[in-house]
Amino acid sequence: MVKGSILRQKKEMEEALRSKYVRRDAERKIEKWIDKDIIKVIAGVRRAGKSFFSLHTLKGKKFGYVNFDEEEICNAKFDEVLKSVIEIYGKFNILFFDEIQNLKNWEIIVNRLRRQGYNLIITGSNANLLSGELATRLTGRYVEIEIYPFSFREFLLAKGFRNLSIELPEDVGKILSLLRDYITQGGFPEVVVKNYDYKEYLSTLLNAIILKDIVKRHKPKYPEVITSLVYFLISNISSLISLTKLSENLDIGSVHTAEKYVGYLEEAYLFFFLKQFSFKAISQIKSPKKVYTIDPGFYSSTAFRISENLGKLMENLVAIELLRRKSYYNPNLEIYYFKTREGYEIDFLIKKGLKIKQLIQVAYANSFDEIDEREIRGLLHAKELFKEHKPELIIITWDYEDGKEIRWFGKRGKIKFLPLWKWLLHI
Repeated sequence: MVKGSILRQKKEMEEALRSKYVRRDAERKIEKWIDKDIIKVIAGVRRAGKSFFSLHTLKGKKFGYVNFDEEEICNAKFDEVLKSVIEIYGKFNILFFDEIQNLKNWEIIVNRLRRQGYNLIITGSNANLLSGELATRLTGRYVEIEIYPFSFREFLLAKGFRNLSIELPEDVGKILSLLRDYITQGGFPEVVVKNYDYKEYLSTLLNAIILKDIVKRHKPKYPEVITSLVYFLISNISSLISLTKLSENLDIGSVHTAEKYVGYLEEAYLFFFLKQFSFKAISQIKSPKKVYTIDPGFYSSTAFRISENLGKLMENLVAIELLRRKSYYNPNLEIYYFKTREGYEIDFLIKKGLKIKQLIQVAYANSFDEIDEREIRGLLHAKELFKEHKPELIIITWDYEDGKEIRWFGKRGKIKFLPLWKWLLHI
């Protein structure tokens, strides 16, 4: 019975509210909207903590809760579901719908409830949640908040490390040790808080995302290719990806099909892709993209690799953090990679408005001598191209900090060398 399922979910929700909660970076974004009648859309990859975040945001308030990640509830008439929620929860004006994308015609239902005066919070594991009718009908009436796996700051809080004013060498040692754990195991909350075996957990989660969020939802013609594509991309994080080569290497069939399948993976928040910066839009479209996974733990637990590649993992971490900062603090930020005519690659070009603000390289290095000269030359070449913008030049290292004025064949620039942990913690 639907009522039995709603009652069981209520008990599970109450148990979750008694569990340990790590404060999330996204709280600052939702706080100003929580009591407004605007619809709060909480989106992100499966198991990133969307439900837990939403529940603790509502702690102390009267609300009704339904998780639509159950077939019995999804297949029932919605009016029957709503009747059961009202019977079980009593009087409330806030409704929290979890994994709403599983409910047929959910956009129409949500819009109707909003008109009836309900304050709505909805979650979903699909980046195109707001691409259809809801977005068209609700222009200006919703706010989207993306939830990512734990940031490094959240990871440290979950591990009980609350003093972020790091001064003593032993504190730095602890931070670097935890950073190595974070870059290996990733930041999915249940792995971090409950100490689940990360390889087993992430392998199971990856299969669930492929099956539930991609194959079941989109019904691709070649479902087995989706799995091959996922593992190929995870093994090639922080690398340039061409749709033409993908279609050839994985025998996908056509560039169009490869593009469609990659789009499914983006929708499920499993991967994101950076374009190459160019002042010409057509060049951005034609150039290969760089691929990153939403959590570095996927690489450590599932990728085919011969040895640990900390440089690639560090770059992936920086990419996720830049995306998080854009989402929470600076929506006008534009993130690209860049390649000079001489072939030097800049890992990240940060643009805000008409200004190029930063050029960032990422290198696994503990000293200046360990940094590949190409990383430095690339920054100096790119600085010349964008000199009217006066971009900040940064190399993010493992544990080397300095600021140097560097000259090379007539080119010069001040480069800031910053340890990854400091950059991640905004120190």
